[in-house]
Amino acid sequence: MNEEYDVIVLGTGLTECILSGIMSVNGKKVLHMDRNPYYGGESASITPLEDLYKRFKIPGAPPASMGRGRDWNVDLIPKFLMANGQLVKMLLFTEVTRYLDFKVTEGSFVYKGGKIYKVPSTEAEALASSLMGLFEKRRFRKFLVYVANFDENDPRTFEGIDPKKTAMREVYKKFDLGQDVIDFTGHALALYRTDDYLDQPCCETINRIKLYSESLARYGKSPYLYPLYGLGELPQGFARLSAIYGGTYMLNKPIEEIIMQNGKVIGVKSEGEIARCKQLICDPSYVKDRVEKVGQVIRVICILSHPIKNTNDANSCQIIIPQNQVNRKSDIYVCMISSAHNVAAQGKYIAIASTTVETKEPEKEIRPALELLEPIEQKFVSISDLLVPKDLGTESQIFISRAYDATTHFETTCDDIKDIYKRMMGSEFDFEEMKRKKNDIYGED
Repeated sequence: MNEEYDVIVLGTGLTECILSGIMSVNGKKVLHMDRNPYYGGESASITPLEDLYKRFKIPGAPPASMGRGRDWNVDLIPKFLMANGQLVKMLLFTEVTRYLDFKVTEGSFVYKGGKIYKVPSTEAEALASSLMGLFEKRRFRKFLVYVANFDENDPRTFEGIDPKKTAMREVYKKFDLGQDVIDFTGHALALYRTDDYLDQPCCETINRIKLYSESLARYGKSPYLYPLYGLGELPQGFARLSAIYGGTYMLNKPIEEIIMQNGKVIGVKSEGEIARCKQLICDPSYVKDRVEKVGQVIRVICILSHPIKNTNDANSCQIIIPQNQVNRKSDIYVCMISSAHNVAAQGKYIAIASTTVETKEPEKEIRPALELLEPIEQKFVSISDLLVPKDLGTESQIFISRAYDATTHFETTCDDIKDIYKRMMGSEFDFEEMKRKKNDIYGED
């Protein structure tokens, strides 16, 4: 370990593992360490079930009705992959897909007036949906056609809207869309957590709705994918990529000290040995003095013996409860997966509800989601701090990832990865460039 590395990475969360893989492919010498004996850090999948009970300090062993403990892989942080999103692109470009199998999630639902409805995302579904009246459907269809044809580089598709200036609120007005439709468009299609986006230029929102439609078009049932055996498989896939390119991995390594010289990182001390480095990537838990808390997320993992009501007995789905429907500022999310994904015992379902904490009583805030899941066999509640780096790391060369937010997809995580890459390398992350470098090594194409 007493060696010189280009980059040392601390923590094996998804953000850290993807960056470690990218840096290795870019020819950097990488050392990757984690104080835990397992991969995934905050975003690990816990197995067997007994370990989940211990982690949440639930007394006694899981009841026999839960089946075999090792049939369970329970994600601590629930997220799906957008089929056409950035993470899938990273997986395809790096060929990490060869280590993973995915299944399409069976449906996306939205909450309105105490009930859940399937999110209409194609013209046919929009016209059949009971979420809207007849005239509303026609207007929504017109809006979807506009979005599908929109191209930010072709002014002929703008129809009098300036993508960089016109607020999204004005675009909804132009198509005369009502409040309920605006709610599910902004929160279930564009996947915003709050309504702040309404007064921002519409380009980003239109592109988000396009991403949703294009992701949906790939597989038909929903725009979301989920890996068999749980999300813990993702960091491990990128860890393998890093290892192929000469990266060194060490789990179960206590980190005693990050060594600085003139305000800049020069190495890491573990078990009395020092590994030197030029740059350091880590999650917030390794540098508590360099991060600040900007909020909290509550997540409740629920084990059920039944599919969620009104979802056509789907074996996996997402439910979005728009903040307006429950008098909140931020949305509440539910991700549900089951034994169909090799993450639970036969006939069992795992539903994870999450939201950004707004009051002193987070468990009360998340109740609307839990009411949709009754009866619940066992609950595991966690409240995590949302930690972000205090600075960009340009001086110290310590680059810290952001804590995982309440959203149920990886787009925000990928934005963080690209942002850290840019700060470290001084250039934008380029998928094509990465593909070329891989081909150089394998000599393909």
